[in-house]
Amino acid sequence: MSRIDDLIQELCPDGVEHTGVLDIADYVRGITYSKNDEDSAGEIQVLRANNITLASNTLNFEEVKRVSSHVRVREAQRLRAGDTLICAGSGSRDHIGKVAYIREDIEQTFGGFMAVLRTTDARVESRFLFHLLTGERFKTHLDRSLSTSTINNLNASVMRGFRVPVPPLEVQREIVQVLDKFTQLEAELEAELEAELEARRAQYKHYRDELVGANGRRRIRLADLGTFVRGRRFTKNDVVESGIPSLHYGEIYTAYGTSATQALRNVRAELRDQLRYAQSGSVVFAGVGETVADVGKAVAWLGEEPIATHDDTFTFSSELNPKYVAYAVQTADFHQQKERHVSRAKVKRLSAMGLGAIEIPVPSLEEQESIVRSLDKFDALVGDISTGLPAELAARRKQYEHYRDRLLTFKELAS
Repeated sequence: MSRIDDLIQELCPDGVEHTGVLDIADYVRGITYSKNDEDSAGEIQVLRANNITLASNTLNFEEVKRVSSHVRVREAQRLRAGDTLICAGSGSRDHIGKVAYIREDIEQTFGGFMAVLRTTDARVESRFLFHLLTGERFKTHLDRSLSTSTINNLNASVMRGFRVPVPPLEVQREIVQVLDKFTQLEAELEAELEAELEARRAQYKHYRDELVGANGRRRIRLADLGTFVRGRRFTKNDVVESGIPSLHYGEIYTAYGTSATQALRNVRAELRDQLRYAQSGSVVFAGVGETVADVGKAVAWLGEEPIATHDDTFTFSSELNPKYVAYAVQTADFHQQKERHVSRAKVKRLSAMGLGAIEIPVPSLEEQESIVRSLDKFDALVGDISTGLPAELAARRKQYEHYRDRLLTFKELAS
C-alpha cells in the first residue's frame, strides 16, 4: 500500500470530499414488462438478479429472459461500458445490492427489479465506484436503510443516503489497479484449487475402479448374493425432531456418503409397526432419482440401531462387507450395467429385479476388507481437500475484503 499511501500524503493529506452517491452518478431502474410480453424468441434480452453471481460480483448469462420487441426500452436503459448493474429488488434480502461491472457496451437491457449506477462526475472513475459498492460500508448502509422495511426495494431514496469518498483520480486509479489484481489472483487461486480437487477425484475414481474390478475376480449377480426388501412409505409430514431414525431415498444421493452410522432425520413413533427397517450391516439403495446417475446409489448402514427405510429404497442384505458393496456400486462398470435397467420417465426408477441383475466382482472377505481400508483412506483424503477448498477460499476472501475496505476508507475533509 506504500504507493497509495504516498499518493494520499501528497495529494490529499487532510482528507477527501464525501458526497452522496447520486451527486456523482445517475440511478436508472430497468424496463417493465408483463408475463404476456415474455417470448423465448423475443429480440430484447433482459438481465435479472440471477444474472449477477453473488460470490464474485460478475455477470453470467444463464437463463437470460427474452421479451417481445414492442416492450419500451429507453436509451438510458441500454447497458454501457462503465455501468454498475445492481440488484434493486428481490424476494431474498441477501441479493439486494449485489453488483456487476459492465466492461463494454452490451446488447442486453435489465429488468425493473434491477438498476444501473452510471457516473456523471468526471472526478469519479466508474470502476472505483463499483468497488465502493462491493464494500462493507455499502452493505452496512443497506442493512440500516432496509431493516425496518418488509419490502426489499433499493429505491433512489435509499441510494441517495449512501455517501462515498471522492479522492483524487490518481488515487482512485491506483486503488482500482490493486483491487483488480487481487481479484484476479483470487480467481486464479480458486481455479487452481478446483483443478487440484477435480484431479484428486478423478484419481480416486480410477483407483476405486481398479481395486474393485481387478482382473480374474468372479462376478456375481446381486440377486445371487443377497436379498432386496423394499421399504415402506412415510412423508415429510411424518418427520419429527425425536422419533424413529429414518432414511429417505433422496438423502442417499444428496446427503450421505459411502456409509452412515447416524440418521439425518426421524419419523413419528406411531409409525413403528408399519415401517420396514434396515439392520446394521445392510446396504440401502435409492430406487428413484431425478437422474440416471442418482438412482441406484447406495449407503452402507452401520448404525447400532435399525433404521426405517422409505418405500422408494431397497435394503440389500448379504454376507458381503457392506462398505465393499457400497464402494462396488460406485464404479463405472456398475453404472454401465445399471443404465440398461433404469426406466427413463421424468422420474428415473430402478426395480429390485433390475438391481439384482447387475453383477459385481466378489473377492474374498479378507480382500473386501483390504479394499475398504484402502478406499476409506483415499476417500478421507479427497474429503479433506473438499472441506479445505472452501475454507481456503473463505480465508482468502476475508483477507481481500479487509484489505479492500481499508483501501476504500478515507478521512473526510473538514468543511
